[in-house]
Amino acid sequence: MPAVDLDRTDLLLLAELQRAGRQTNAELAERVHLSASACLRRVQRLEREGVIAGYRAEVDPERLGLGLHAFVRVQLKQHDAPAISAFAACVEAWDEIVTCHALAGDMDYLLQVVVRDLEHFSRFLLDNLLAQAGVADVNSSFVLRTVKAFKGLPMPTT
Repeated sequence: MPAVDLDRTDLLLLAELQRAGRQTNAELAERVHLSASACLRRVQRLEREGVIAGYRAEVDPERLGLGLHAFVRVQLKQHDAPAISAFAACVEAWDEIVTCHALAGDMDYLLQVVVRDLEHFSRFLLDNLLAQAGVADVNSSFVLRTVKAFKGLPMPTT
């Protein structure tokens, strides 16, 4: 999908929405120095063009009892289309996997896994990932602390 032409005001709107997505249109308009109607038209255009892909709440995993975060590098046993599709279907089905990226290099995928504790991780790894997903090898790294959490994408310069 090609990039959308964005001007400085569009980029300000996007940065502001990433920072505080629940602000009112009037608050947003004031922050980017637009009238409320012009601001609303621009946001609707950004939504229509798919630049704004959706809205969601940022949830604290620890408040949900999800205190263990891991990055798991995965190598598949086979690399044909059915094996890749089966792996992708498993990834989609398991809530513990919050992101999955296909990689170039020595491993095939990088998973971000969020679970309650080490026991939950062990059960997930043994019962699901290794038993059902056509996985040949995994390498896990546990998060000790998050130095910088995702707060939004960097805005390009115009």
